Amino acid sequence: MNDASWGAPPRDGFWGPPDQGLAPVVPAGPVHDEHAAQQTRPMPIVPDVPAGGDQDDHDRGAAPLGGGPLFRDEMPQEPMPPQPPEPAPPQGRAQKKQERQKKQAGRDLRAAIGVGVGLGAVIVASLFIQKAVFVGVIAVAVVVGLWELTSRLQERKGIKAPLVPLAVGGAAMVVAGYVRGAEGAWVAMALTALAVLVWRMTEPPEGYLKDVTAGVFAAFYVPFLATFVAMMLAADDGPQRVLTFLLLTIVSDTGAYAVGWRFGRNKLAPRISPGKTREGLLGAVAFAMAAGALCTAFLIDGGTWWQGLVLGLAVAVSATLGDLGESMIKRDLGIKDMGTLLPGHGGIMDRLDSLLPTAPVVWLLLVLFVGAG
Repeated sequence: MNDASWGAPPRDGFWGPPDQGLAPVVPAGPVHDEHAAQQTRPMPIVPDVPAGGDQDDHDRGAAPLGGGPLFRDEMPQEPMPPQPPEPAPPQGRAQKKQERQKKQAGRDLRAAIGVGVGLGAVIVASLFIQKAVFVGVIAVAVVVGLWELTSRLQERKGIKAPLVPLAVGGAAMVVAGYVRGAEGAWVAMALTALAVLVWRMTEPPEGYLKDVTAGVFAAFYVPFLATFVAMMLAADDGPQRVLTFLLLTIVSDTGAYAVGWRFGRNKLAPRISPGKTREGLLGAVAFAMAAGALCTAFLIDGGTWWQGLVLGLAVAVSATLGDLGESMIKRDLGIKDMGTLLPGHGGIMDRLDSLLPTAPVVWLLLVLFVGAG
């Protein structure tokens, strides 16, 4: 058979029988044998067209590749019905554990517990072995706290509060409060502030006002407030008073954390500390009042249970305010912790935040309830 009997192929090289809508162009010539043509026709050549085809394919009647049937007598396939979304896999134990950890405080709890137990052992041992040893512990904590605070002020704000007069004056302030009481503490505070003003004069005057202001603030915030712990220690039942002060502050913080973590819904001060809730504050009050009633009844000479309730309420409020005040400072500085000295806790100042403002409150109430001792 002569191949020319089919005529010239279309411009895209597609062959197809006349009854498919692609009639070949047949030149004048002898009549061909239709049966022979059907036996010898070549296979259709599908052009390389991207999925979806183009306008020329539709004009020629050819179905685009992937966009419909190749020949018109082929029935198009029915579209697949939409499949329902697969159910989410159940949460595994690891994922649930991660979610529980996110709800926690975000610290290494094992390290925090270990460091807390170690510090507690040192404090209790020094408290009941010799009062002078515990005064030294207070002085060391004050110096380290001042170093952390002044370092963060210089790093984050460019404020150079003079550390040397602050450290020397702070240690002297603690000793003076233990030996001479409130009068000695105030005199040491005044001399420390004066030393800060004079020490800063040895440097250029630029930034003098902000540096000495920060120095006086640091002297009041850390060593002066810590002096009230030394003043509690000076009483005849001083170790019991200091232990009561420490226990109530710790119990208040624990109650706030436990109740707030489990039942906390309403934020207490979201702009300052988003993790604190009103429910947590109520937990702190309840825990501290219960502990206060027990401590004043069994640890404080001449104390009664109702005095412990008042003391516990005051401690819960002052500890919460102290924690919020420290959070304000850290937010202004743009940091999470004041230091890294205590794994799981941060720095010394991160542990003194609720203790420092609580010390004068406990000292004053105990003096009013049972005397100076």
